[in-house]
Amino acid sequence: MKITEIENTFIPLSDGRKLAAKIWLPVNAIDSPVPAILEYEPYGKREGTATHDQKTHPYFARRGYACIRVDIRGSGESDGLLLDEYPKQEQDDCLEVLDWIAKQPWCMGKIGMMGLSWGGFASLQVAARRSPHLHAIISLCSTDNRYTDDLHYMGGCLLDDNFQWSAVMLALMSRPPDKALLGEHWREVWLNRLKHQTLLATTWFQHPTYDAYWKHGSICEDWSAIQCPVYLIGGWADGYSNTIPRMLESLQCPRKGLIGPWAHTFPHYGEPGPQIGFLQEALRWWDKWLKGIETGIMQEPMYRVWMQNSLLPSSSYTTRPGRWVAEEQWPSKHIHEQHLFLNTGRTLASLPSASEQIIQGVSPQSVGEAAGAWCGYGLGPEKPMDQRVDDARSICFDSEPLLEPLELLGSPVIELDLTVDKPEAFIAVRLNEIFPDGSSARISYGLLNLTHRLGDEEITPIKPGERMHVSIPLKNIAHAFSQGNRLRIAISTTYWPLVWPSPEVTQLSVFTGNSHISLPVRAPREEDKHLAAFRKAVIAPRLALTYFRDPTGHRRIERDIGEDKVTYVVEEDSGDILIDSIGLKTDSTHKETYTIRDKDPLSATIQIHTTVSISRGEWQTRTEMSSQMTADKTHYFLKAELLAYEGNKLILKRNWDEKIPRATQLSRSPQPVTQRSLLGAANLFGNSKRLKRKSDQMDPHNVIQARTRNRSRCYV
Repeated sequence: MKITEIENTFIPLSDGRKLAAKIWLPVNAIDSPVPAILEYEPYGKREGTATHDQKTHPYFARRGYACIRVDIRGSGESDGLLLDEYPKQEQDDCLEVLDWIAKQPWCMGKIGMMGLSWGGFASLQVAARRSPHLHAIISLCSTDNRYTDDLHYMGGCLLDDNFQWSAVMLALMSRPPDKALLGEHWREVWLNRLKHQTLLATTWFQHPTYDAYWKHGSICEDWSAIQCPVYLIGGWADGYSNTIPRMLESLQCPRKGLIGPWAHTFPHYGEPGPQIGFLQEALRWWDKWLKGIETGIMQEPMYRVWMQNSLLPSSSYTTRPGRWVAEEQWPSKHIHEQHLFLNTGRTLASLPSASEQIIQGVSPQSVGEAAGAWCGYGLGPEKPMDQRVDDARSICFDSEPLLEPLELLGSPVIELDLTVDKPEAFIAVRLNEIFPDGSSARISYGLLNLTHRLGDEEITPIKPGERMHVSIPLKNIAHAFSQGNRLRIAISTTYWPLVWPSPEVTQLSVFTGNSHISLPVRAPREEDKHLAAFRKAVIAPRLALTYFRDPTGHRRIERDIGEDKVTYVVEEDSGDILIDSIGLKTDSTHKETYTIRDKDPLSATIQIHTTVSISRGEWQTRTEMSSQMTADKTHYFLKAELLAYEGNKLILKRNWDEKIPRATQLSRSPQPVTQRSLLGAANLFGNSKRLKRKSDQMDPHNVIQARTRNRSRCYV
C-alpha cells in the first residue's frame, strides 16, 4: 500500500497552544478512513527519534493505519514548557490529541497508543484516563510504579541514575526547535525554554519516599482504571523488566506480556539478540483490537519470556543463547519455591545449619564497579562484568555444585537477619552463577535502604546494633543455571556507581541459619517446544543518513592506588550526522565521571558534561551542559551550568547551585525544603532586549516552574 508523509503539522489545544506532529497515511485514507496509532514522546521527532520513527511507522501505514508521532508540550517544535516528568498537563494534552485524531477525515475513530520508555509510560497513564477513542496500547520498557521501578530509587536507595538522567534531560531539553518549521519564531521559543529549564533532580531529591508526587502517574494506584487491552514488552537487559509480571498479575483488562533478551530498545533491532518480528507481532495486536480481525493473538499464552542459558560473564553480548518459554497465566501454577539457607561456613544449603553464626564485613566504597549499568541500552559494554572483583570484597555464601540444571522464572526473594552499626545504611544483594574456572556472573540483584525496611512510604529509623529481619526481592529473571555450576549470594553495604553511598562506612553483621533465599523454580515444560515461532525481524526502509563521524561508546575503570581512588568513566559519542531528507545536522558528545575513595563515602562525586549541536547550513546552534553532585553527612549538593550558543556567540548562561537535605534530614522536619541558587552572568547578547516574562510563555499547570523562577536568574 502506498503512503504519504506529512513532515509536520500542528495540533491545536484548547489553551491556544499547538503540538507538533509527523503523520504517515495510506494514500486512500481520506476516501477509506483507517484506525490510527499514536506515539507521544518528548525526544524530538526531527533530531531525536527520526531514525526509530522511520524504522517503525511506515510499516504500519503501508498496512492500513494512520501513524502519528507527536512531540509533547515543550519539546521539539511543540509550544509550551517541559518542566518535569509526566505532569497531569501532559495527559490532558494527549486526551485532546486523541480527540483531534478521531475527528480527522482519514481516521475511522479507533486509536491505539504505543511507545518505549517515556512513550510507554504515557501510553499507560493515558489509558488510565479512559479516552473513548483509545482502544488498545503497546507499552515497552515502562513501569506501573514511578518510585520503585524507575531510575530514581530502588529499594528506597538513591540511584545515581537519578542525577545522571537529570543531566541528560537538561541536555535533551536544551536543543532548539527546527528553524525550518518555526521560522524566525524559533529563537524566541528556544530562549524561553532555556530560561525556564529546571534541574529536575532538585525536585526528585526532595521526594525520597513513595509520596503523592510519585503516586501521580503510577497506574498501580488504581489497577481498575485501565480497561483497554494492554501489551507489555521489555527485555532482561533493560531496567524495567520487574514491572511486566506485576502488571500481568494486577491489571484487570485483556493483557499480554513479552520479555526478550533485549536492552532498553525495540525488539526488531535491539541487542542483545535474538531480535524478533516485533512489527509483525504489533500488527497482529492492532488488527485484533483496532480492525476486529481475529489474528489468534489472544489465544496464545499470556506471558512469554526468553529463558536465558548459562553464559560466562561479559560486559556486552551481541546475542544471548536461550529459548522461548511461556505461561498461560501469571502468576503461574508451574512455579514452586526452593529455599537455600545461608549457613555456617558461608555455605548455601537446602536445610538450615544447626547453629547460628555471625558473619561480619565492611565493604569498600568501590564495591559495585563490576555492576554495569542500571539500565542497558544495547550500546557497548553496559552489562555486569565478572563479579569476582566485587565478590572478593563482599560477604558471600556458596552452594555445592548443581547436580542438574536449575531454571528460574520470577523474582528471587532473600530474607536476612542482620545488624548494622550506623543509623543510615543499605544493603546490595546479588545472586551469581559461579563457573568451574571461578568466573562469577551476576544473574539478579536487589537493594534495600534499611530505613525503608517497613515500606517506602515513610522512613523507619535504624537503631545501630539492633537485630533486624528484612526481606529483599531481587529483580525478575528467566535463567537456566548449568549443571556443575554453583549459586552464590553476595552481600555488601555499598554498590557504587549504581547507588549513592550511605554517609558513613558501615559494618554489616549477617546471622546464619534463619537467613535464606527463595528461588522461583520452573521445570522445563513440553508445551514450550510447540510455541509458535516469532517472525523474522524486519524494519521499514531506513532513514537516509550521512555520517561525518561515527557513533562510539566507551566505559573504563581507573584505580589510583596512591590516593585510594576509583574512577568510573562513561563516554558516549552520538556522532556527527546529517539527516539527508530534511538537511538537519546533529552532533553530540557525553561524558560521565564517577569518583570515590574506598574508605570515604563522602568523597563520592559525579561529573557529567554534554555538548549538543543542531545546525542546517548557516543556522548553527550549540549547547554545553556541565553537572556535578557531591554530598556531606546531611545534604546533597547539586551544581549545573548551561551555555547556549548561536553560531559562535554565547547568548545565554545559566547556573544552578542547590543544597538539598538527605532523606533522613527531610523526615525530621515538616518545613518545606529551601534551596539556593547562585545564578548569574552578564548580558551576553550585546544590545539585544531581554526576553519578556509574558504570562502566555509560562506553563500554568506546572507548579515547579514557579519555584524555579524564584530561585534562578539567567541572562540573554
